[in-house]
Amino acid sequence: MDQTTEIAFQIILHAGNGKSNVMEAIQEAKIGNFNQADQLVEEAAEELGKAHEYQTKLLHNEARGEGNIINVMLIHSQDHLMTSMAMRDLAIEIIEIYRNK
Repeated sequence: MDQTTEIAFQIILHAGNGKSNVMEAIQEAKIGNFNQADQLVEEAAEELGKAHEYQTKLLHNEARGEGNIINVMLIHSQDHLMTSMAMRDLAIEIIEIYRNK
């Protein structure tokens, strides 16, 4: 497996973990467990940060002139990361709605 694909798998792993955390956070907020919801959002941020670090490695390689192999797995990983980051932002808003209910 080439380095780009390995990085793509890491991005998928951490983005998926982050997405799972925010979905669970919404469920916790729904039943009034706001401390747990906030903790899960923090854990999601850590996971998404890890995914972003892997993405940054690819960007640094590209900036140094070391081309990355663009494959479906890499595209899929970027989709996962972008979606998970958007879900985190939306989850924060949904949790606030439940908190102020």
